[in-house]
Amino acid sequence: MIKKLLDRFIKPLDPTLLNTSLILMLIGLVVLYSASGMDMIKTIGQVKNLLIALLLMWVLASISPNTIQKLALPIYIFSLVLLVAVALFGEVSHGARRWLHIGPLHLQPSEFMKIALPLMLASYFDKRGKDRYWLDFVLAAVLLIMPVLLVVKQPDLGTALLIASSGLYVIVLAGLSWRVLITLMIGALASLPLVWHILHDYQKQRILTLIDPTKDPLGAGYHTLQSMIAVGSGGILGKGWLHGTQSHLDFLPEHSTDFIFAVFGEEFGLVGELLFLSLMLVVIVRGFFIAIEGSTPFARLIAGTLSMTLFTYTFVNMGMVSGILPVVGVPLPFLSYGGTSLVTLFISIGILMSVHHHRQLVKQ
Repeated sequence: MIKKLLDRFIKPLDPTLLNTSLILMLIGLVVLYSASGMDMIKTIGQVKNLLIALLLMWVLASISPNTIQKLALPIYIFSLVLLVAVALFGEVSHGARRWLHIGPLHLQPSEFMKIALPLMLASYFDKRGKDRYWLDFVLAAVLLIMPVLLVVKQPDLGTALLIASSGLYVIVLAGLSWRVLITLMIGALASLPLVWHILHDYQKQRILTLIDPTKDPLGAGYHTLQSMIAVGSGGILGKGWLHGTQSHLDFLPEHSTDFIFAVFGEEFGLVGELLFLSLMLVVIVRGFFIAIEGSTPFARLIAGTLSMTLFTYTFVNMGMVSGILPVVGVPLPFLSYGGTSLVTLFISIGILMSVHHHRQLVKQ
């Protein structure tokens, strides 16, 4: 009886995704304990966030992609309403209005939009069938632009670009013509001078800092230089757990959130970084295989998009920490501290598991 219940509980969970994710989270908790200055309360808080995230992952893995698709529109509208609520009543911190207090909850609604938008667009294109016209893509662009503009207004350009990229992945996978895509890319490049004028001063400074961080080593270039020093000082094997000087002596900013990979590189060196990258690659590649075997357009679109989005977040965070991309405030999956981003990450994993577990059921 107990074995049957256990089998039923485990059956929806993809072993590759589950085991790799748990190993990555274990690494994340170990690094967080060091990065937070051995703050056990913060580490236990992340464990509680993980338990909630795992529960949601199991729930999503257990229900079919068809059911998830039915929830796409309500989730998108709810997330959009939350973004409007942030614009009207959100908490202002460090000059940005990104957080919302709802009772005991402290939420960052833009994190939910990272899932809500691709769900909405994948459902939208699925309902349009095989014959998709240019007007379908125009309406999809409208669905994409609304939340992106609200996040840009916070201001949070980095998150806005990531949300936009997740939406664009769906549109491209849905069959957007390469001619149109190349035309849009040329248009985007041509509009860069105009975009430069509407950027905030700190955003311009980040881009200029990317070109030469040593121009302002104690100001705009400080994050990048300290991060590069931390990663480089780790060498091949690292300085050892709890022995990272850049974070423990408070040279490295945001060392438990956006720049936690610098702490990891300093303490575990190149070997640790390669191990982390290998595990991330397993998760991402597994996601693409699940997308290929999806039995409906919605299942394939959402699984492919979530896998590409996971790759994008990892690439952007590591590029930011390594000094090859601007500092845009993007958390690293599985390592960065934060409840909303962790829950969003495992919701993505749960949706991938649902597509895999229900692939035969959907075919029938």
